[in-house]
Amino acid sequence: MNIEPLLKALSDALHGEGPAVELAPSAPGEPPAFTLIPQAELGLPAGSETDIAAVVRTSGSTGTPKRTMLSVDALAASSVGTAMALRGEGQWLLALPLHYVAGLQVLVRSLFAGTRPWAMDLSGGFTAEAFTAAAEELTDKLRYTSLVPTQLTRLLTNPTAETLTVLRRFNAVLLGGAPASPVLLEAARGAGINVVTTYGMSETCGGCVYDGVPLDGVELAIRDGRVWLGGDVLATGYLGDPALTAAAFTEDDGGGSRWYETGDLGEVDGEGRLRVLGRVDDVIISGGLKISAGAVVDGLHRVQGVREAFVGPVPSAEWGQQVAALVVGSCSAEELKAGAAAELEAHMVPRTVLFVSELPVLSTGKPDRAAILALLAEAASAAK
Repeated sequence: MNIEPLLKALSDALHGEGPAVELAPSAPGEPPAFTLIPQAELGLPAGSETDIAAVVRTSGSTGTPKRTMLSVDALAASSVGTAMALRGEGQWLLALPLHYVAGLQVLVRSLFAGTRPWAMDLSGGFTAEAFTAAAEELTDKLRYTSLVPTQLTRLLTNPTAETLTVLRRFNAVLLGGAPASPVLLEAARGAGINVVTTYGMSETCGGCVYDGVPLDGVELAIRDGRVWLGGDVLATGYLGDPALTAAAFTEDDGGGSRWYETGDLGEVDGEGRLRVLGRVDDVIISGGLKISAGAVVDGLHRVQGVREAFVGPVPSAEWGQQVAALVVGSCSAEELKAGAAAELEAHMVPRTVLFVSELPVLSTGKPDRAAILALLAEAASAAK
């Protein structure tokens, strides 16, 4: 994949010498699609000294994608924070779509570090063979890549010696975009792979909390159970939507810190590490009881044989909604329900369970919520 034109445009934008770069989806194996937006057309206040380097769309996994404006300063702060957390800059392997903020960040970090990124061939989809071949092309001593849990799961399902070797050579494998199961993390770390879990979103220049700890310069707060993030990594706002910008980004009274209100519930443990508990709106109401889908997923991840799980509601004439789960694993439905019953309260145990070889995902690698809920609804209807 030829990324040269995009690298040149991004370099100009990051140096304040060119228009902002807006990324768009492109077909696997095709050159990255992007357009250039002059700074004057971004709708910033008159006299603003902010330079926007990139415009990325949110994943759209929970609604209509938003065009998020990332400034030069925000991307620089993110890049510096990442380098400090990983204890060095190095060469990056691009294994994610570029219109996804984590894919864009591979190029941005490389440009700030002055290193040459290597893009794997995704024309045949993400495969262990293609990833291994691309990783073998890296030459720097310090090597990094960003993956989503589905990708790492595929790499560790009956891995070859060559795949394990290249994975172990990475100084860090950043893992984000969706919750990673304890089984997956244990398998990866047991294989000698340095996995660093990340939490963040387009509005924070991607991952800004590593292994539960905010990057240097990132602020974290829990307000009414919801995760708030602040600091220099925050996006400037949403292109063409000042009302949505004002609703999502706020400043403390007195013009203090600027904050982004996420859609996630979370808590901070005794060691100061963030634990994300699920989305605020990810609640299943069954028989009048409110059930956190994230809490059910956590319970299923503790059942032996479960590699990945997605939990959501299906319609129920009797209960209004019932808990359903799409699962990737080696256990049976009976074993899953028995294991879940040992981990969860009775009303939280999924009534509908559908096993698949892999979760349907969006182009970003995140679970395709709409497709999954349709599968679960069909399975629940067929079981009546």
